[in-house]
Amino acid sequence: MAHYFEIKKNKAGEFVAYFKYNSETIFWTEGYSSKASAKNAIESIKKNGPGAETREAE
Repeated sequence: MAHYFEIKKNKAGEFVAYFKYNSETIFWTEGYSSKASAKNAIESIKKNGPGAETREAE
């Protein structure tokens, strides 16, 4: 699979969810105090992301 989510701890000890494509980080979440919260963020992105509109900054 070319794209995937990966959960890692940052330097502050928080759990961060990274979205990667061909091993390159495309975006990441804020840091969470628990791995469960990072997993919840991933599920939210999967659920709500496909219908999100695209906006251009002016």
